[in-house]
Amino acid sequence: MKVSVSTSKISGEIFAPPSKSYTHRAITIAALSDKCVIHRPLMSADTLATVRACEAFGANIERSEEELHVTGVNGKPFVPNDVIDVANSGTTLRFMTAISSLTNGVTVLTGDSSIRSRPNQPLLDVLNRLGVEAYSTRGNGCAPIVVRGGLKGAITTVDGSISSQFISALLIACPLTIRDTTLSIKGKMKSRPYVDVTLELLEKAGAQILTEENNTTEFIIPANQRYNLKEYTVPGDFSSASYLLAAAAMTGSSVTVKNLFPSKQGDVEIIDVLERMGAKISWDKEEGTVHVTCSGLKCTTFDAGATPDLVPTIAVLAACARGVTVIENAEHVRYKETDRLHAMALELAKMGISVKEEPDRLTITGGELHGAHLHGWHDHRIVMALTIAGMVAGDTTIDTAEAVQISFPDFFGEMTKLGAQIKPEE
Repeated sequence: MKVSVSTSKISGEIFAPPSKSYTHRAITIAALSDKCVIHRPLMSADTLATVRACEAFGANIERSEEELHVTGVNGKPFVPNDVIDVANSGTTLRFMTAISSLTNGVTVLTGDSSIRSRPNQPLLDVLNRLGVEAYSTRGNGCAPIVVRGGLKGAITTVDGSISSQFISALLIACPLTIRDTTLSIKGKMKSRPYVDVTLELLEKAGAQILTEENNTTEFIIPANQRYNLKEYTVPGDFSSASYLLAAAAMTGSSVTVKNLFPSKQGDVEIIDVLERMGAKISWDKEEGTVHVTCSGLKCTTFDAGATPDLVPTIAVLAACARGVTVIENAEHVRYKETDRLHAMALELAKMGISVKEEPDRLTITGGELHGAHLHGWHDHRIVMALTIAGMVAGDTTIDTAEAVQISFPDFFGEMTKLGAQIKPEE
């Protein structure tokens, strides 16, 4: 699907969609519990992949209006009857690879072409050290992945430099083993806030995970635990809200985004970044509303280590800002649905923006955005970021626009309600 985007200004109020990260974790942990009701989950392509995978492990998940009713497996997932296809969801693949290790049989996991190119070897290595047989069928660390269950606790390490999802997956699975686990993080942990989100949900489910005082890179996980997540309400998603807030700042508009309450989400950093770049931001934390206006943006430096999902948003903000913006500590952004550093460098260049691409950074010189025919890279975050760039440039088309179904299915409709000029093309 293609969309055409004309010069637009937006205004009004809008609800941020529910958090994809929290929804993934709530569904997974609820499926490992007894009975749970999840309120206001995000139902997108990615989270539906997690629903299907949990059902394959024996959970029963029923959807009513704005709720999921989950009857879980009490920590003992079944051996799936068929291959688990996670579609385009990396979170689902990593979490379910770890859950597979709790079964008494063999699980095969695969996904689309993008998933089959994403690295998983650090997770497979740890699982093998914990008594599991886990391997890539092609021997390259990528899906398809085969897992023979038998997870046992041990003292081990995991590489934290590629994806925090490996760590989150192990934190979810290891409390359900028969031996204690000590998990030490090797290398600099990327995307730490996502691990904190996992720990928050595990705590709500009654799990006990210990850390030594002042030590944020070692987790001590007692064995033989049981999850008891009974009810959970999913908060709004700062990752998705970043496009709404950035669109207001880039087009000189005034927008209020609702359902944004304080949480462990790292992408709350978008508020600080917009303030540094000159936007006027007010956040009523009790009401959960963020109001943004802007009359001009200036450059900044952004460290992507903890919040890689903001990189496409920051890149288009930088394209509209005065001066030179540097997005640094970002090599791990290359291992997402696509190589997002390369994708943003190429597409912004098509729009007349000077971008220097290095292994772990982008250096973007702000300028005048010109309309162009853009490739969305089958990546929801690339498509949404380029859409708001198109609202500034006008006369822009973006292909593979259906990718927004991954995290923000109503993105184009919601933006149109605010006044954006976006039309689908055949």
